[in-house]
Amino acid sequence: MTERTGRCLCGDVHYRISTEPITTRICWCRDCQRTAANGTVNIIVPTPAVEVTGQTSEFTVRADSGNDVHRRFCPRCGSHLFANSSARPQFTVVRVGTLDDPSSVTPVANIWADSAPAWACLDLALERVGHQPGPPQGVKPA
Repeated sequence: MTERTGRCLCGDVHYRISTEPITTRICWCRDCQRTAANGTVNIIVPTPAVEVTGQTSEFTVRADSGNDVHRRFCPRCGSHLFANSSARPQFTVVRVGTLDDPSSVTPVANIWADSAPAWACLDLALERVGHQPGPPQGVKPA
C-alpha cells in the first residue's frame, strides 16, 4: 500500500500520504501522554508526501528532547493529526489513529519508554528505547 488517507474526528481536515512510512513507533513522552492520555502510535513520513485538505491550528512546545515540536490539530474538533520537530522538519509525524486504516501499519518500537506509566502495556516484542531515539534507519542525523 503506497497511499494512505486519514481525517480528523469531525471530517473538516482530510489528508493523503503518498509514500510508505519511514517507521512506526509508539511514543511515551509526557507530551504525547498529555495529548492522548496514553502513548501515541505514530508514523514518520517525508513532509512533502503529506497533502492536507482543510485548515489546521498549531501549538508549538519545547519537548524534553530540547527540540521545538509544532503540533497541528483540527480547530473544530481538536483531533491531533501531525507534528514536526525543529530537529528534522523534512519529516512529519502522523497520528496512526487518524488514518482511515490504522491496521495498515505496525509499530516497531516503544520510544520514551522510561516515561511510560507503571500500568502501560508495552509489547515486549518491540524494541524499547528509554528516551529520544536516533533517526530512523536510513535517515541521516540532522
